[in-house]
Amino acid sequence: MVKKETKAVVERDFTGPRSLTRLLALFRLLSRTPEGMSLAELNVALNTPKSSLLNLLRPLVAEGYLSHGNGNYELGPSIFSLSARVLAAWNFPKLIRPFMEELSRRTGETVLLGVMNRMEGVIMYVEIIDSPHPVRYQVPVGTIRVLYATTAGRLLLAYADKQWRDAYLASATFKAKTAVPITRASLSRELEKIRTERISYSLDAYIKGLASVAVPVLDAEGRCVAALNIAGPTEHFRRDLEFLKRTAKEIAERASGLSGGDYESTPAQLAVKKTAPFKFSNGLSKQLNR
Repeated sequence: MVKKETKAVVERDFTGPRSLTRLLALFRLLSRTPEGMSLAELNVALNTPKSSLLNLLRPLVAEGYLSHGNGNYELGPSIFSLSARVLAAWNFPKLIRPFMEELSRRTGETVLLGVMNRMEGVIMYVEIIDSPHPVRYQVPVGTIRVLYATTAGRLLLAYADKQWRDAYLASATFKAKTAVPITRASLSRELEKIRTERISYSLDAYIKGLASVAVPVLDAEGRCVAALNIAGPTEHFRRDLEFLKRTAKEIAERASGLSGGDYESTPAQLAVKKTAPFKFSNGLSKQLNR
């Protein structure tokens, strides 16, 4: 009788949403530990009974989703193959769109998704949801702005690698007309502030009466691949700035698919990760990597 109950507990532990959550946690954990982990280490990290854990690991090894050798479990060829197929089908703007819709619904402001063109030194807005309010910020998809002049552009600059950012600062000519004039020194200070606070915001800086908040969308390795931006009348932002900043950060973190610890890393902390360039299947990679 005891054995039957124990078996039933194990089987229940491996069925339904709880099992799926544990499976995803396993892959997430091993993706951050390329050298692999032992059964004992996985047991502690996942807080799972060893008997249940073994029932999960054995079929994954048999199907090639995990490799087992020298006492350690590592990601196997099947999971990398699956990941490649998922990435090939990944349409970035389409993926981010539900998060943009939520941000627009919760804030009532215009939401923009911007990516950086390094070659031209500009930000391009590739997806936009207009605010329902009669008084709103409105620009068409495909609008281009110089990086240093906009809230979202400065965010992308702050998250760019230091060598490229320093070269940009050294060569930039500040010709764009803004409500608040920008100098090399003021831009350097602003970028340092963004790198520390992990958010970019401004009121009446680009155009009198316009305010904006921008937060990074990060890939699985913590690299900034786009800026999620809300913009609208300054009076709205002045009244609700802390709510807008908090809401934008919350939604961008979920859109990035990262835990708070990863999302809250500063650009300097993220820069120490040596990873391959992030790629999109829909042509955005060319814009992001120029």
